[in-house]
Amino acid sequence: MEIIRWFTLLIKKISTGLINRWRCENGYRDILVVAVPLILSTSSWAVQHFVDRMFLTWYSPEAIAAAMPAGMLNFTIMSLFIGTASYAGTFVAQYYGAGIYKRIGPSIWQGIYIALAGGIIHLILIPLAPPAFALIGHEPLIQANEVIYFQVLCLGAFPGIASSAMGGFFSGRGKTWPIMWVNISATLVNLTLDYAMIFGHWGLPEMGMKGAALATVISGFFAFFVYLMLFCKKSYNKLYHTLKGFRLNANLFKRLMHFGLPSGIQFSMDMVGFSIFLLLAGRLGTINLAATNIAFNINTLAFMPMIGIGIAVSILVGQSLGKNNPGLAERSTYSGFHLTIVYTLIIAFFYMAMPDLFLKPFSAQAHAETFESIRQIARVLLRFVAVYAVFDTLNIIFSSAIKGAGDTRFVLKVIVVLSLFLLVVPTYIALVIFNKGIYAAWIIFSLYVIVMGFSFLFRFLQGKWKTMRVIEEPIPVIPPLVAELPAAENPSVE
Repeated sequence: MEIIRWFTLLIKKISTGLINRWRCENGYRDILVVAVPLILSTSSWAVQHFVDRMFLTWYSPEAIAAAMPAGMLNFTIMSLFIGTASYAGTFVAQYYGAGIYKRIGPSIWQGIYIALAGGIIHLILIPLAPPAFALIGHEPLIQANEVIYFQVLCLGAFPGIASSAMGGFFSGRGKTWPIMWVNISATLVNLTLDYAMIFGHWGLPEMGMKGAALATVISGFFAFFVYLMLFCKKSYNKLYHTLKGFRLNANLFKRLMHFGLPSGIQFSMDMVGFSIFLLLAGRLGTINLAATNIAFNINTLAFMPMIGIGIAVSILVGQSLGKNNPGLAERSTYSGFHLTIVYTLIIAFFYMAMPDLFLKPFSAQAHAETFESIRQIARVLLRFVAVYAVFDTLNIIFSSAIKGAGDTRFVLKVIVVLSLFLLVVPTYIALVIFNKGIYAAWIIFSLYVIVMGFSFLFRFLQGKWKTMRVIEEPIPVIPPLVAELPAAENPSVE
């Protein structure tokens, strides 16, 4: 009876704690209000890439093998500008929390100018694609597909980067539903065009890889123009100066570069390490590379919802610090972590217990004999995904929290050091020097994710982020020593 009573009290205490955490400010409810549209938004992006890769798997093994390396290389370069431009959302969050609304619109415009620079640089890279992929050394047919995919994707760099900046206008204020609707609409455009342009339906020619890339670019321009129309609303211009603040602001641009550029470099270096890992895996042959691409693609089902909660944590941390309330910021971080770890444990179980459930869509119209070899490897790789995804929650949530405060330089240092010395160099040694197989590479990648997650957790626990701000300090107002007299009665007032 004593055990039953103790167990009942424990359940009651846990239930009371969960209810209190749900109801309190920056608790589970507040996190989900901001995060649910972002989860649906990032999930729509995950679905887009999942279906895109599925279509390319149906089209040919060379197409799916080329899609991830070329796409990742393109996104790696874009991510430098995306990470910098989208950091305007952190400025929005802190300005919003501090009640300095007229600085919100100008902050976004500085991000758009960064997007313009990124778009121009990507256009310059187009003629450099053939020699770049020739150096990688993949099979000739894979190389041809990689070049086509990369070159076409470069055409969509500006709208993609600019959309990430304009999305910060909504996310930084905690108004995330418009982001969801824009991204879902763009995903529907992309998937429709994917089907038509890859296989040649509805009167369009069969374009394979080129069709997949064109669909992505067109959907990116669609999202950009929708964001632009929303951003330029009169009501927003009146309160947030979304049109009045279009000019390049040297001081604000400098602050965005100071805090945002480390975030952009970190984002890019993270992608560089990941891209080099994929390129090295590609040396093991088409089957191993295709299995790796599929496993990472399936991982987005877990990764993208985690990213949605991570963004919500970053937003609430920024707003709370704008209010000078670090305790509230800390509560939002742990609320986000609780929700994320529960979700990740559930999906990790399914990765382990039912891997074929996730692999079945890829095999639907693929060549049966070829795909069987891919499937056997991918089933094992999903076990690696299940393990490291649990620790990836530490990485996503706690790095989001400290970046929401402005601690971007620490995040950059961790990514650079770990990407080089715990991912790229060990993978090169294992695959190129010692000729180890694909599983050795995935052991290295899993250790990389685990160590990175604990690095951000320890930084968060140190608490240095609580004193950081990305916005300027408000100018203190000194009250007059004596009551002011009306101008008509005060001879000293001209």
